[in-house]
Amino acid sequence: MESNQAPQGLMGSNDNIQRTQDPYVTGTSVVALKYKDGILMAADMGGSYGSTLRYKTVERLKPVGKHSLLGASGEISDFQEILHYLDELILYDNMWDDGNSLGPKEVHSYLTRVMYSRRNKFDPLWNSLVLGGVKNGQKYLGMVSMIGVNFEDNHVATGFGNHLARPILRDEWHENLSFEDGVKLLEKCMRVLLYRDRSAVNKLQIAKITDEGVTISQPYSLKTFWGFSAFENPTVGAEGSW
Repeated sequence: MESNQAPQGLMGSNDNIQRTQDPYVTGTSVVALKYKDGILMAADMGGSYGSTLRYKTVERLKPVGKHSLLGASGEISDFQEILHYLDELILYDNMWDDGNSLGPKEVHSYLTRVMYSRRNKFDPLWNSLVLGGVKNGQKYLGMVSMIGVNFEDNHVATGFGNHLARPILRDEWHENLSFEDGVKLLEKCMRVLLYRDRSAVNKLQIAKITDEGVTISQPYSLKTFWGFSAFENPTVGAEGSW
């Protein structure tokens, strides 16, 4: 890339190519929250081919530059395309060599413009994105949908997590949440999603970002219990329904 060339995300490189109008391999919810020292983010590792859970090693949490962490729901190949855009953005920023680096607020703003731009071309990137980070002690957490709808909050979620995890977060999140309590809260949300979301798998990663940088856990599984009577005989009380 030439030194005077801007990142491709907003310019619409290869405008004659339409990418994902029909998503093929997709990931489900991402859940994130602010805690006392930074940001925590969780996602499982499932990749669904249509309604089939085809892949179980898909990593959907990625560091961006020095201060940001990105999680994605939706089409995996479009997520990879977004990561290419961000690589170019970080490289372009580094080439100025001015001692500054893009913070999470700037990266989130860039992503909102990319998603809205692609939506206006009727060729959207089929993702919902969660962007969190810490710069100079300031925590930032926001999301952006595939049509460019965006906001920032103390906790965010995509997909089914928006309906099933955020009520839990509204009840239990508080500003001085410790790392251990934050992880427990995310695990509680992910366990509920595992029980209720057919696209979720019991293999997840939790990432944290602080002023010291990004740490992404090794994949692990949650303890679950499937002995509930409603699971064992789901037709009880529903006779006559299809």
